[in-house]
Amino acid sequence: MNWSIDFAPVLPAPVFWVAGAIAIALVGYLLLRGSRGALLRTAALAALIAALANPILRQEERESLSNVAIVIIDQSASQTLGQRPKQTDAVKADLEAKFAKIPNLTVKWVSASASSDTSSPGTHLFADLNRALADTPPDRIAGVILLTDGEVHDVPKSASSLGFDAPVHALLTGAPDEFDRRIEVLKAPRYGIVGQSRDIEVAVRDAGKKGNAPDIVTLKVRREGRDDERITTSIDTTVKIEMPFPHAGQNILEIELDTAPDELTPANNRAVIAAEGVRENLRVLLISGEPNPGERTWRNLLKSDAAVDLVHFTILRPPEKRDGTPINQLSLIDFPTRELFSEKINDFDLIIFDRYQHRGLLQLPYYDNIARYVEDEGGALLVAAGDDYAGNLSLFRTPLSPVLPAQPTGRIIVEPFKAKLSTDGRKHPVTRDLPGGGVEGANPTWGRWFRQVEVNAENGRVLMEGAGDRPLLLLDRRGKGRVALLTSDQAWLWARGFEGGGPHTDLLRRLSHWLMKEPDLEEERLTASARGLKLTVERHSMEETVGPVTLSAPGGETTELTLEPAGSGVWRTSVDVKFPGLYKVQSGDLAAVAHAGIHDPIEMSRVTATEKKLEPLIDATGGGAFWTRSTAAQSATEAADVDVPRISMLANARVLAGSGWLGLKDREAFVTRGVKLTPMFTGLSALAALLFLIAMAWWREGR
Repeated sequence: MNWSIDFAPVLPAPVFWVAGAIAIALVGYLLLRGSRGALLRTAALAALIAALANPILRQEERESLSNVAIVIIDQSASQTLGQRPKQTDAVKADLEAKFAKIPNLTVKWVSASASSDTSSPGTHLFADLNRALADTPPDRIAGVILLTDGEVHDVPKSASSLGFDAPVHALLTGAPDEFDRRIEVLKAPRYGIVGQSRDIEVAVRDAGKKGNAPDIVTLKVRREGRDDERITTSIDTTVKIEMPFPHAGQNILEIELDTAPDELTPANNRAVIAAEGVRENLRVLLISGEPNPGERTWRNLLKSDAAVDLVHFTILRPPEKRDGTPINQLSLIDFPTRELFSEKINDFDLIIFDRYQHRGLLQLPYYDNIARYVEDEGGALLVAAGDDYAGNLSLFRTPLSPVLPAQPTGRIIVEPFKAKLSTDGRKHPVTRDLPGGGVEGANPTWGRWFRQVEVNAENGRVLMEGAGDRPLLLLDRRGKGRVALLTSDQAWLWARGFEGGGPHTDLLRRLSHWLMKEPDLEEERLTASARGLKLTVERHSMEETVGPVTLSAPGGETTELTLEPAGSGVWRTSVDVKFPGLYKVQSGDLAAVAHAGIHDPIEMSRVTATEKKLEPLIDATGGGAFWTRSTAAQSATEAADVDVPRISMLANARVLAGSGWLGLKDREAFVTRGVKLTPMFTGLSALAALLFLIAMAWWREGR
């Protein structure tokens, strides 16, 4: 039960207070005059004011609510170092025993692991605290205890942002005299041009009590395709290291620092820089033999690709056209055949002939130049053919024929058909997993085409088939270069959305980038990736089976891995490795590298325990920071022996932490189950008291 007195004046508040003021003035006047019966009149006025105030006795039936203490246990990567896991377990057990002795206290235990969000790495204890607060009333929170090494990356700037009025305490694992040495990356590129190099800048940093560690250190640098390099430097000295970009895609460089005496951990003695190798803008020459609907599809696709510089010519007036118009009155420009196909042909990464026929515009030696450009110079050629490829003016009737993968029969098939993936097409990265392709044996869901040139495939692989299962898309490697042949000119129907359209953007972009040797589109490819100490190896192949791959660990040990099928043309396996570092996988002539280890560089950049980051917030809330270990030597040998402060529950104290103790705020929270209101000075009782006092005052004055 809880008793209290409330007031509910029968007059409006302004009127009541004016009446009270008048009564006080009258009492003062009577007392100053010394009038007979002044005290009785004062008592009568007081009774009148009390009656107007309407006092009510409130009787509440309350149910007490428990206080809530929240304990956040830091389980990030830095908490796994040394004896910190055992130390954390020992502190938790001690806290559980102390909390059990405090009545009316509920404890919430929250485990806070490393952030899974790659955009915000590090230790985020207060994010987990906010999730715990979501179902906890702020007026019941007695305090928050953080069991951590102090390396927290989301500490609020002000205590008011916490949303509760209670102390925040820190129980620190580790010890104040720990020593650690690490590599700090000051500047690193995210990308580089293939064939060029860029500089990275690193420095070696010390943290904590140094001891006997030397100032001169050695860095071991590992690069892909090169021997290891050793660099001697000193602490806090900036070192520039060259990072080459030998190929497109991910390039990796690893820097390793020798472990120092009494160092906390060697886990941050490695720095790995992964940067994308990009080729300079790819130059594409597109030649349209005549205006046609597919011309805009090719142009829009290539112009929308930021990595492509497009040069496009459309033949509007073939040489055989004779209309009598003087040359000087034509707005057309001459086709620069000599410049394009003799002087600057090697400047292009890809040449596309779109519905082009040999009409004498290009002299025969230029076709021979194109063939040599493919076979000897590693160039790429794409022929997007229509009925032009079937006649006597076909490109196949020129010196270009030795590099073309299929011979036309002279027949043009005009009938509706759906392009479908061949067996090789379901494996090849250009066509594998095209949206709408369907499962093997099922019809695709994309729209139909209506014209195709019949050809006999002589070389290369058929990835797509058209009418009557005839070759529709063929890819071939010729010498150092690559060639593709599309035997229909109606891909534009997909772009226009006819019958639902089709994946024209995916198909044509992949096709052009395969021709320009995009690493991710290679048929035979080996990749390796790592998350933490889990390594994933993936093999792409056009073969029916693949053999085991060889895994080389940082120390030189080798292991054979057997890959399991993971889809058409894909084999994959995942393994747990023991040590962080650069791992190499090899299958025949194919090789790939990946770095296994801590995937959160911010988390492992500073690992020595500290109270500095939490101090401002702890001081603002009235809490305290407590080392559960006094020295690093103790923590290495007596992990289970910890020093945890005693815990006190305080109601109205301003100081909530001291030497050897921490305080939790008793919030005295409750929920009201029932209320009983009893008027104290109303009705006949108030009237009788008022009449009695007035009568006594009248009697006293009449004597």
